[in-house]
Amino acid sequence: MVERFFSVPQSHFHRTHSHPSILLLSGPPSSGKTSLLFQFAFNSALESDSIKGNVVFICNRRRLESKPPFLPQDIDPSNDIFERVHMKYVDNDEGIKKYFAAFHLHDNFPCTVVIDNFGDLFDERNCQERYNNARGRDLAMVRTLALCHSAITHAK
Repeated sequence: MVERFFSVPQSHFHRTHSHPSILLLSGPPSSGKTSLLFQFAFNSALESDSIKGNVVFICNRRRLESKPPFLPQDIDPSNDIFERVHMKYVDNDEGIKKYFAAFHLHDNFPCTVVIDNFGDLFDERNCQERYNNARGRDLAMVRTLALCHSAITHAK
C-alpha cells in the first residue's frame, strides 16, 4: 500500500491482497499527514481508469481550509486528475456514518476513500456520554471503522 504514495505504476509491485486494504497513517501535528494523504488520493485517481477512478477525500472543511495540503512542485493544481478527487466535508463522526450508511447507493463506487483526521472527528465527552464509558471515544471510532469496512465490503 505504501507504494501508492509515490508516482510509481502499480504494475511494478507484486500485490499480495485481492481485497481492499485499510491503512492507518498516524503522526504528530503538522507532520504532513494531510499532504501525504492528498498525494495518495491524487495517485490513486491517476492510476485508475476514468470510469471507476473516482477518489473520495473525507475531511473537515474548516480544518482543511486553515491548513491546506502541500502539493509537490511537479503537480499542477489545475490538473484534470483533481476532478476525480471528490471532496466530502463532514463536521463529526455522524457525517462519516451517514456517508457509509448510504455507500451502497452509489452508481459507481470510488476506487479509494480517504478520511483525513479521523480521530479528530470524535468528541471525547460526547462519545463518553453516548456509550456511558470512559473509553467511549475509542468505542465510537472502532464502531465507525467497522461500519466503513462493512459498507465497502458489502458494496463490492
